[in-house]
Amino acid sequence: MQGPADVIALIALVGGAFLCFTAGLGLVRFPDVLTRMHAGTKPQALGVLLIMSGSAIRLQGWSATWMLLLVALFQLLTAPVTAHMISRVAYRRRHVRRDLLMVDELHTGEHSDRLFRGDEPADAPPEEPFRSLRESRDGGSGRGG
Repeated sequence: MQGPADVIALIALVGGAFLCFTAGLGLVRFPDVLTRMHAGTKPQALGVLLIMSGSAIRLQGWSATWMLLLVALFQLLTAPVTAHMISRVAYRRRHVRRDLLMVDELHTGEHSDRLFRGDEPADAPPEEPFRSLRESRDGGSGRGG
């Protein structure tokens, strides 16, 4: 260690490594897709930024600093888009527990799926196929026949 810059770099590197570790741990430990997606993007993005800034401080070269800046910029641009796409695919494939959602902005009453009622995967058969099919043919009124 030679000075305060090394101490700042060390703190940034250790903090970034800890955040990346917690992101990986969250991916393993969290129960559903949305919480895993949150764990995989939020602390991981900040962790990578801390690692990049600590590395830039420690390396002290313009070429390395610009390369690390580009990596950090790419991380900031791609992590939110990736998280958004993963969450939308999970929602449409019915891998999201909708009862835990506080606000469901993607659900509309007009286009509700009457054959699939729960949070089962999209390729799973309906629980009661004949009743669901009859209701969908009757327009959901439950008249039967």
